[in-house]
Order: sequence, then C-alpha cells, then structure tokens
Amino acid sequence: MSLPKLLLRAEGATVLIASVLAYRALHASWAWFAVLFLTPDLGMLGYLAGVKVGSACYNAVHTYLLPLGLGALCFAAHQLAPLPWLLIWIAHIGFDRMADYGLKYATTFKDTHLGRV
Repeated sequence: MSLPKLLLRAEGATVLIASVLAYRALHASWAWFAVLFLTPDLGMLGYLAGVKVGSACYNAVHTYLLPLGLGALCFAAHQLAPLPWLLIWIAHIGFDRMADYGLKYATTFKDTHLGRV
C-alpha cells in the first residue's frame, strides 16, 4: 500500500475516532448511533437515476462539507440538539475513508478519488 493511501486511511480512522469520542462526550444514545450510522449510504439511491445523478448524490452526503457546515450553523444559532446526528454522519464518512471508499466519479460507482474499489 502506498504512503498517501495509508495516510488517507489513517486520516479517516482519526476522524472516526474523534467523532465517536465527541458523541460519547455528549452522552447521546448509542442505539441511535447504531440505527443512523449507515444512513448516509442512502445517497446511493441516486444511482437509480444514472451514474451522474448517483455520484452527485453520493458525494453530497459523503463529504465533510455538509455536516461540518451544519454543525457551524448549529453552534452559531446556539442549537446543539442536532450535533449528535452530525457526529454520526461525520463518523460514517471517516469510516468510509478508513475503509478506502472515496468520493465517486461520474464514470462508474467503483471509480473513486482514492482509486478503484
């Protein structure tokens, strides 16, 4: 395995661990964590409309931009209730990166920014 790939996997593992520890610090429900952990994978349903739509949907929910952006808005608005859900989302993305699942290209589901799955 190449050093960049190893670093990207380690980065994903670090994000996963950090988000799980933050979730634990919030004393949120582990049952909800288990139920919602795979929810971002519903973005794959976009592939029913074709590869371009599918990759766009998948990528929209598998980038840190949305959960971190929503988290910043929550902090700014002093609305902390959604934070556990956002941490689950971030944990999922970290897990995917650790497992070598990257953002998708519009060619085929198996073509990712981390290489071919």
